[in-house]
Amino acid sequence: VNVYVKVSTNSPFLVCMDLALSQEKIIDPTYLWIGPDGRDLQGQSHAKVTETGKLMVMGFRESMSGAYSCTLTHRIVETMTQEETEIVEAYIFMVYAYREADHTYQVFVRFTTMHCEQENNGLFFEELTKILNSTISHLMCHITEPSYKCHSIRTPKLGLQKELFVNFQVDPFAPGWEELCHEVPSDCEDVANMRVQQATERIEMFFQQLRYTLKHEVPAVPTIQYVENSFSVTPIDSCRAGFGKNHHTHQNCASCC
Repeated sequence: VNVYVKVSTNSPFLVCMDLALSQEKIIDPTYLWIGPDGRDLQGQSHAKVTETGKLMVMGFRESMSGAYSCTLTHRIVETMTQEETEIVEAYIFMVYAYREADHTYQVFVRFTTMHCEQENNGLFFEELTKILNSTISHLMCHITEPSYKCHSIRTPKLGLQKELFVNFQVDPFAPGWEELCHEVPSDCEDVANMRVQQATERIEMFFQQLRYTLKHEVPAVPTIQYVENSFSVTPIDSCRAGFGKNHHTHQNCASCC
């Protein structure tokens, strides 16, 4: 049986019997849990073994991954003769530590421009990147891998026009993010993923407001304009060093690292 435990959390209770046996009365049961290092888990600080043989591994770390075996010993008593027979059952659980994948978001957005060769395109792109960074800096997120290309686009209604195809990633690891991680080390991935999601939502809101501003509040038509409904986001997952994904081996936790 494969069991997946998030790093720094407690495992679910592992039950030292199968489903069929759990429906029966068991006489004089004893339980022996052995960890991946070959030692008895009874009495160890990170292990909780109940009277009914259930095991919980607490504060799970990467080094705790491995095979957890349980030996259940019990008796069967013959009703007529009262003859006792000792039965030994063995169960093995493969327990894996996992982390949530680190999320980043690939953002794509388009702008119309007058000419592909004009210097204003580069200046606009630099200023846009600065504004976006300042919009999300309080969340310890930043813009990475920003780039743009200018293309000629022919449309049925507008004919030939020039457009800037802008790409960038929203990343949760801006300088200073480690301090936030020290504050909540057990939930570091969750906090980082929440921050980057909030940052991406703020950027989407920025472009929505930009569309409204250009349409309703700017008296002169700017040479570079946001293309309505061109904003799109693609999530990108990555695993930290020492972790990875294997969709075939770990089908029950395919998104885990």
